[in-house]
Amino acid sequence: MFKSVLVANRGEIACRVFRTAKRMGIRTVAVYSEADVDALHVREADEAVLIGPAPARESYLDGAKVLAAAKAVGAEAIHPGYGFLSENADFAEAVTAAGLVWIGPDPKSIRAMGLKDAAKQLMIEAGVPVTPGYQGADQSEETLTAEAARIGYPVLIKAVAGGGGKGMKRVDDPADFAAGLASAKREGAAAFGDDRVLIERYITRPRHIEVQVFGDRHGNVVHLYERDCSLQRRHQKVIEEAPAPGMSEAVRAAVTGAAIKAAKAVDYVGAGTIEFIADASDGLKADGVWFMEMNTRLQVEHPVTESVTGVDLVEWQFRVAAGEPIPLKQDEIRLNGWAMEARLYAEDPANGFLPSIGRLEHFVLPDDIRVDTGVEQGGEVSQFYDPMIAKLIVHADTREAAAAKLAEAAGEVEVWPVRTNAGFLKRCLEHPRFVAGDVDTGFIAAEEEALQPAESDEATLAALTLVAEAAADRVESGADRFSPWGGQPGLSYGVRLNAPPAATAWAQLDGRGVSAPVTPVETGWRGQGGAVAHVGFDQVQAGERLFGYQAVEDGFVLFVNGEARRVTPYRAAVGGGAGAVSDGSLRAPMPGKVVAAPVEAGDAVAKGQTVVVLEAMKMEHALTAPFDGVVESVAAVGDQVTEAAVLAVVKADA
Repeated sequence: MFKSVLVANRGEIACRVFRTAKRMGIRTVAVYSEADVDALHVREADEAVLIGPAPARESYLDGAKVLAAAKAVGAEAIHPGYGFLSENADFAEAVTAAGLVWIGPDPKSIRAMGLKDAAKQLMIEAGVPVTPGYQGADQSEETLTAEAARIGYPVLIKAVAGGGGKGMKRVDDPADFAAGLASAKREGAAAFGDDRVLIERYITRPRHIEVQVFGDRHGNVVHLYERDCSLQRRHQKVIEEAPAPGMSEAVRAAVTGAAIKAAKAVDYVGAGTIEFIADASDGLKADGVWFMEMNTRLQVEHPVTESVTGVDLVEWQFRVAAGEPIPLKQDEIRLNGWAMEARLYAEDPANGFLPSIGRLEHFVLPDDIRVDTGVEQGGEVSQFYDPMIAKLIVHADTREAAAAKLAEAAGEVEVWPVRTNAGFLKRCLEHPRFVAGDVDTGFIAAEEEALQPAESDEATLAALTLVAEAAADRVESGADRFSPWGGQPGLSYGVRLNAPPAATAWAQLDGRGVSAPVTPVETGWRGQGGAVAHVGFDQVQAGERLFGYQAVEDGFVLFVNGEARRVTPYRAAVGGGAGAVSDGSLRAPMPGKVVAAPVEAGDAVAKGQTVVVLEAMKMEHALTAPFDGVVESVAAVGDQVTEAAVLAVVKADA
């Protein structure tokens, strides 16, 4: 066994490989770009080497720099992780030529499976079922059009060197084929430097099923069962699980047998994944599963396979790369229970799933499940790299229990001010169709409306108790003068004859005005219509539920079912007659530019009328009047503003 390993990667996968290496007593070496100077994977390694500027092409994708770093520190082996250089056959050859151990398949295997058309032809020759289609050398528009007609619509045009959904176009009507072909070719050329395509029959209810395979240099090839990765958004995996729901022993035998054939056809060594597409229109059938492609590396979703088999796949990679045989025979690999993984992305589902970048000022993940991550509180989510910040992995006896456990974990995620998809993940996992196992790759698109966040009365109550207590603290400290006819931001009092003073809490929850009567209790405040109390420095109770929160400038961030909700107090008076007003502040939901202001100071506005329009992340956001009133102030068109900046103030009608 080699004594040191350099991981030619960053983030979560680098930390994951280091974890196994340290357990095995192997010295670890990290490489990093200038953007990752303070990254977690750099600190977790025994040694780290700077390899270039932030852009990946000048650092992590520069094989010469990575190899030079390995030689400089005396690393004996290189683990590529996934992405970046992991499927670069030229880099693999350079590593072995330099006398280092390459922890991956032979370059010839990478090349054999690197182009989709050549790989499909190889699989046909090996007796592996492939999706009906065309992968010929003739790339003329006439031939491709004729082949599409032969296959039958709908068809899928795919760049032969593609991946991640790039260069992939579905065409339903022959009249649209030419446009779809041109688009696929342009994307293929731009993303991979290769505009060649292949054509496949489009499966109307496709499921993505893949098999983990492993080979060694002693002629052994085994499978570690299947995973289902059908829950996808725009061809990107979101939630993965093992085993696949609805998988019979007959279908499992067919698909794993085909995977073994595929691996043997290219003399495969190390960890690899054979991906299949299955027709889910009438359940899984042995003759309805076809080879799609092979990933000649470790997969992002490998933890679910580890969870159901008890195998450390990275340890196996180390041992096989060092010349050892696979540690277990096929009949010794057992399938136990159910595992699921959710990919936590730094992205904003409410804003078209655009990446969200910045500093992780508050970053709390569940501590009772497996979490693979490469970031921590105080770290940065960079614009230069993939927005996946963590993987949440659970294991349970049944699929239903695993889904419930993972949904609960997603709901416990607390991240601010970077936005994440945690709430979206929770809603996917709790959707009745997903729970029933009725999932295909079109699930998210078909259920888009049902996967939108629902307003929570409990969240409103929790927000109100936070601002009520904060306001009361200010009164008690003398920061605000108490008046029975007025109040302070977040709380107002009214005098009632022959009764204690009434109190009302007022807040803006994500810019929406909310209010309710509240009563002081020993632990904080109680709201009308549901028990509410502040129970600790970082938790607030609403009814039977506890929510995490974080105090921020001008208010709080309330964490509800994986969502970060902005809570700010505003001034209001109740029981005081005609002078009752709210401060009516309209705040920017995110950094952006003011692109329109349809009203001016002094204009009368009605509740719901647009006051100012903010452009952020290539989308426009209209901020509207919270009530009938008069505009006191409004930002100027062209202003660049930060998140939570006051863009306009509306004064309530007298």
